[in-house]
Amino acid sequence: MKQQFEITENKWLIFSLVAVGVFMSTLDGSIVNIALPSIMHDLVIPLATIEWIPMIYLLTVSSLLLSFGRLSDIRGRRWVYSRGLIVFSLGSLFCGMARNAIWLIAARSFQGVGAAMIMACTPALVIESFPVSERGKAMGMVGAVVASGLTVGPALGGMIIHFFSWQFIFYINIPIGIATALVVTRILKGGNADVSRHESFDWGGAVLLTLSLASFLVAITHGYSWGYISLPIISLLGISVVSVIWLIRIETRILHPILKPSLLEIRLFTLPIIAAVFLFASLFVMTFLMPFYLMHPCGFSVSQAGYIMVTPFAFLFVVSPVSGIISDRIGTRMLCTLGMGILALAFFSLAQLSPSFTAFPIVWRLALVGVGTAIFISPNSAIAMSAVPAAYKGVAAGTVATARNLGMAMGVALAGTIFNSTFYTLSGGLSLKVYRPELEPIFMEAFRYAMAAGGIVAITGMIVAFLRGPERIEKVGSEKVRSEEVRSEKREIRN
Repeated sequence: MKQQFEITENKWLIFSLVAVGVFMSTLDGSIVNIALPSIMHDLVIPLATIEWIPMIYLLTVSSLLLSFGRLSDIRGRRWVYSRGLIVFSLGSLFCGMARNAIWLIAARSFQGVGAAMIMACTPALVIESFPVSERGKAMGMVGAVVASGLTVGPALGGMIIHFFSWQFIFYINIPIGIATALVVTRILKGGNADVSRHESFDWGGAVLLTLSLASFLVAITHGYSWGYISLPIISLLGISVVSVIWLIRIETRILHPILKPSLLEIRLFTLPIIAAVFLFASLFVMTFLMPFYLMHPCGFSVSQAGYIMVTPFAFLFVVSPVSGIISDRIGTRMLCTLGMGILALAFFSLAQLSPSFTAFPIVWRLALVGVGTAIFISPNSAIAMSAVPAAYKGVAAGTVATARNLGMAMGVALAGTIFNSTFYTLSGGLSLKVYRPELEPIFMEAFRYAMAAGGIVAITGMIVAFLRGPERIEKVGSEKVRSEEVRSEKREIRN
């Protein structure tokens, strides 16, 4: 109980250190998205190649999150988090130094290793620092920090590219990352975030998990260009399936697995994770394609496009904390279902856009995206993290972050597949490499199909969010907590 008291007393100090890492990683993501058209023009590469700049980052992060989450359970959050900040900073340096597409993609993969280490620790650090009655609020504030990074990113990226070059969007991470790593190493030393366990790391499980996720994601991202029934795609999917089967067999037999299968039996952990995949898949259909729509058919400058792209994340900043506080009182089911429904509506409205639209009709549609996402994220993350025993918070945090990044990668893949296939078909075999005004009707038709697909994904996520069922709110002492959180603590005691 002493450790729990200490970590609760220092909750805002720990939150502030977590917030810096979260802000930095989300800032980088949003800046890169707004810079993609400039990078495509500067390096003279087609859209099919430019996809890999955000994609390889998401592939790397998604493949390693669970492994680093488990490692943080063993070595301690401080050890993984501080080193992740250093690796992320070095990756940012390599990205800024890139002079061709291959170099940049490789550097983004290295940067993704550091991001995976950061993301694997942040939810667990926050959840362990706050009492159960404040976890929705705490995760809502994390959502606000995420929104801050995403909000600042497009506008800041637009200004940096306007006055300097796209390389500088990576350089700004370096001083922030190094300074935060030094502070984390000093402040968290000797505390609960520095607690380690004398348990072995499941290297076999880590390799199989990485292999299964990476092969699956590469298959879905290259399905269109290589052919969905081509030998490479079938081989990759086969590798993924065999790896998953082998992983399950190993994880059920060893003492300290990287992924505890019994966690998947927890309803309020598994279904929120699946719903999160659908949300981020739909969200990143918009995030990936919208800058191209704004700058090409609409003719906005890079700085103007950056300011418009701020819209959904600004609403995320305002609504996320409120949604988290409400979920502490009424539960998460209806809020998450409502959020996904609003997101679906937003995407079907985005499918009605045309090049003649002024900023306002675009902005209110993006505002709907932000509201729907904000209503969903905080309650969903809070219940997923609260539903598992404390000994597996790192694995749970890694799973939550994996779901997020898996959804992002699937969203970029879905957007690229639908847009490129439609564009290729309507243009008679062309791919979008250099935009020309005569390509506007073809571009818009491909864009609308992609937005409609994002809406269908959001509807599927809405159904999954509703199927999780309700969680009861009970009073324990002077606190109102979810009964699932009480059962989580009982599971920890039994284990």
